[in-house]
Amino acid sequence: MANLPRILWADDEIELLKPHVLFLESKGYDVVGVTNGVDAVEKVREERFDLVFLDEQMPGMGGLEALSEIKASVPDIPVVMITKSEEESLMEDAIGGQIADYLIKPVKPNQILLTCKKLLDARVLKEEKAAQTFLQSFGRISATLNDELSHETWAEVYQELVRYDLQLEGDDGARQILDEQLRSAQTAFGRWVEANYEDWIEYAHTPPDEHRPVLSHEVMPQWVFPLLQEKKPIFFLLIDCMRYDQWLEFERLLYPLFDMEKNFHYAILPTATPYARNAIFSGLLPIDMAKRFPSQWADAEENENSKNLNEELFLQDLLKRHRLSPKTRYEKIINGNEGRELLKNIRTYAKNDLSAIVVNFVDILAHSRSDSNVLKEIAPDERAYRALTRTWFAHSWLFQIFQELAELDCNIIVTSDHGAVRSLHDTKVIGDRSTSTSLRYKHGRNLKADTRHAIFIKDPKRYGLPQGGINTNYIIAKEDYYFVYPTNYHHYQHQYWDTFQHGGASLQEMILPVIRMKPKK
Repeated sequence: MANLPRILWADDEIELLKPHVLFLESKGYDVVGVTNGVDAVEKVREERFDLVFLDEQMPGMGGLEALSEIKASVPDIPVVMITKSEEESLMEDAIGGQIADYLIKPVKPNQILLTCKKLLDARVLKEEKAAQTFLQSFGRISATLNDELSHETWAEVYQELVRYDLQLEGDDGARQILDEQLRSAQTAFGRWVEANYEDWIEYAHTPPDEHRPVLSHEVMPQWVFPLLQEKKPIFFLLIDCMRYDQWLEFERLLYPLFDMEKNFHYAILPTATPYARNAIFSGLLPIDMAKRFPSQWADAEENENSKNLNEELFLQDLLKRHRLSPKTRYEKIINGNEGRELLKNIRTYAKNDLSAIVVNFVDILAHSRSDSNVLKEIAPDERAYRALTRTWFAHSWLFQIFQELAELDCNIIVTSDHGAVRSLHDTKVIGDRSTSTSLRYKHGRNLKADTRHAIFIKDPKRYGLPQGGINTNYIIAKEDYYFVYPTNYHHYQHQYWDTFQHGGASLQEMILPVIRMKPKK
């Protein structure tokens, strides 16, 4: 039934409508029934539907209130209001709430069927139009990929490809072409990063311009510190491992609550938490972090798990270097219990000038999918992975925190330290026992890898990375490759295939949204 048009029908007397439901199912529709508005809203947030029927008069959350919540979550879904009333004012309210149609009770099966055909045929035409638009854009995008692109143009290309990825749900032919174009874009992007990254680092101590993007270490000075002048509490939320497409899923729920301004920054290499996130909070490249905080960096080199224990220290030092002294609070949220505790106290954080909050769940989800066959079944591809992330967010303490913040007079900045790429191609790597264990980047002595699939960094200083020792090299995976040692090659090739990884040079890992949000008044 996965390919059937899906209809959600919300009516407190849904059992009495069973004949109508069976009639629609006999005509090739998949119908899901719920008995109240709250369940209807939750279903729309959790699952994909092509059409919603809403009873106007239901106990608790009525049809109009449910309509508002549904359209906030999925603005383009057609909703049909079913009502006992023919009052003109009610219909004006409903139409103002963006219903696609309305029906007067009692409804007849053929009446429902005609409404389905009318609205779903229009939806099919809309999807076909999206596919047609993409196919018309294919040549233009392909030609663009052959040009010398700027960092702004790459961000625009990435946004366009993500938009088509979200729109082309049902057209397998167009999706296959899009997937091929995404892979071509990844290849071109990897070459472009390899050709330009050293120049970005050479001029990393000068303001970003058209020749280089804002990098990780510039996020706070670029977008957070200027807001301190407004004398409003600032909430800086860093969602670890959040990709741009995942943000768009969150944005659908947040749009009714906030005015939003979107920018992008580029994660530094390696696009891994110890490097990129520490750069955000310290305002320093890794090579400078190692010089300014030698003991912390040395400890981190000895123990991977200690690489993110000093973010609050780094942030305080960054503020001091900028001669700023706001009242600051830092929190890192690892699990749901910590998140719910934060939710209970979030309004007290508004007493601070700056609250920096790191949210680890999306990163945990990416790693958990790699280790769990159950999660791989639930999220077998990128679209399902996005949907899983959206479902979590819709029911999460984090969404509730945003709802609380929407009632405050505050500024909010949301970003990520890096994204993740679905790793579908392996490439061999050779290194000694001291080589790091990450799958998308490695550092060690005398590393060897296929330079078609990886950026080989012979001189770490030119990439803003500490030397670490004589003959220390780095390799950074490009596209969607992951590193596998020749020993027991096929075992590890299979183990890490189709997992979400980070650390490399890909569109998803490097091009990250920075969202300024202000509560709507």
